[in-house]
Amino acid sequence: MSEDSQSKDQQSSSSLRSAAVSKISELVRNPISLVGVALAAVSLINVFFLFLIDAMSERANAYVGILAYMVAPGFLILGLLLIFAGVWYHRRRERTHQPSDAGRYLRIDFSDPGQRGAVAFFLTFVLVFVMMSAVGSYRAYEYTDSVQFCGQLCHSVMNPEFTAYQLSPHARVACVDCHVGAGATWYVRSKLSGARQVFATAFKTFPRPIPTPVHNLRPAQETCEQCHWPRKFYGAQLKVFTHYASDEKNTRRQIRMLIKTGGGDPATGAPEGIHWHMNIKNEIAYVATDEKRQSIPYIHVKDLQGRVTEYFAKDATLTKEQLQKAPKHRMDCVDCHNRPTHIYVAPDQAVDQALLAHRLDASLPFLKQTAITALTNSYKSTDEAMQGIATEIHRFYSSKYPALESSKQMDMRNSIAELQRIYRTTTFPEMKLDWRTHNNNVGHFYFAGCFRCHDGQHVSAEGKVVSKECNTCHTVLSQSEGDTAVVTAEGAPFKHPIDLGDMTAVNCRDCHTGGSGP
Repeated sequence: MSEDSQSKDQQSSSSLRSAAVSKISELVRNPISLVGVALAAVSLINVFFLFLIDAMSERANAYVGILAYMVAPGFLILGLLLIFAGVWYHRRRERTHQPSDAGRYLRIDFSDPGQRGAVAFFLTFVLVFVMMSAVGSYRAYEYTDSVQFCGQLCHSVMNPEFTAYQLSPHARVACVDCHVGAGATWYVRSKLSGARQVFATAFKTFPRPIPTPVHNLRPAQETCEQCHWPRKFYGAQLKVFTHYASDEKNTRRQIRMLIKTGGGDPATGAPEGIHWHMNIKNEIAYVATDEKRQSIPYIHVKDLQGRVTEYFAKDATLTKEQLQKAPKHRMDCVDCHNRPTHIYVAPDQAVDQALLAHRLDASLPFLKQTAITALTNSYKSTDEAMQGIATEIHRFYSSKYPALESSKQMDMRNSIAELQRIYRTTTFPEMKLDWRTHNNNVGHFYFAGCFRCHDGQHVSAEGKVVSKECNTCHTVLSQSEGDTAVVTAEGAPFKHPIDLGDMTAVNCRDCHTGGSGP
């Protein structure tokens, strides 16, 4: 090839390259695309910066996560869309003003090294962007399933639930393991529900307190029972209940009790005990007439042999026919264990636990009574409560036991700090939430719990009664008050500190509210 030909080819390639560069510059050089370029560049820098912060941080941060994997990538994509929108708009204007050029398009000549390099750079950029988008999308998906996203993103809204979760037996179980579980169907349902919740949070239309989602929880067989294997439930458990009286000596009362947990695996025997209710062979369904499922006028039981027994509450307001036709809920774990994680402990119980753990000084006279009074006073905010608790404790002891102000000053200060901690973890006035707003159905001390059905008032057509007999579920081993043994014989009836007569005629919650004593 002659030098003239080579020179002409080089000039042709150079002119094509110049034309291409000029064309691209001309397309990008418009206000819309320039805004897109600036937005994409700033977003990309922020993505890298926030990703490095998240990777190097020892503890996950809710705000860094949402900015790095959701907000910044969203602005990056918006910037790229604006670039392409500006290019499209510019081309449209160009075609309108220059009809003769409407058919002209950018030509790519792979024989030109410059154009080959430009195409290679563009394809590499697209590949890298797609890979980053895939990784970022997965991280965003992973982040929306994290505990930090669920509990810390909306502090004022979910603070009670997150605080209780951190102190619960399931503190190392991710929120989604119980609230969502495995599978795409429930994941999509949870995200659609979450979108509504985000909207409610943004516009402050959420209820106070946040209600327990008893009506749309996934069945326990698909969540709880992935860890808690019902076929391995058997035997009994020893439980020691310690209470302190509201007297001057804060007298300790202790009950050692055998809880008949039982089980339902045919390999270990017939279904028995509390877990007789499990849906391994027995099938139990019920009708509830209130949102929190505390009033149960109808129970449907199908036993191992397939026999069906129907129980009706004596005081039911609906007829038997209406109850039989009403929507039934099949009983599962969460009907009793309805607060496995978000547990709001009553002040009475919280103070007992603190006294037992020596976080409160039992030698301070009337501390149990004064502590509960301080915790259950009406406060408009948590800050007001912190001040009010300290004021109540100082007021009582300065007026009744002034000598203790100096001799027990440190113990009193530690007691105030512990009571303030108890309040912060159990009561949330900003969300109108405390132990009374969320019933706990395990047991029957402060709430109806077991007595929703086992009240002696549910009777079948054959005359069978859902028993309220104490020894059905537990056996008292011993009972003491202070240093004095009250009950020493195994299986002896429970002895209440006050003679109440027939114990089956009353319910614990009739007097025990979780707050001030009766």
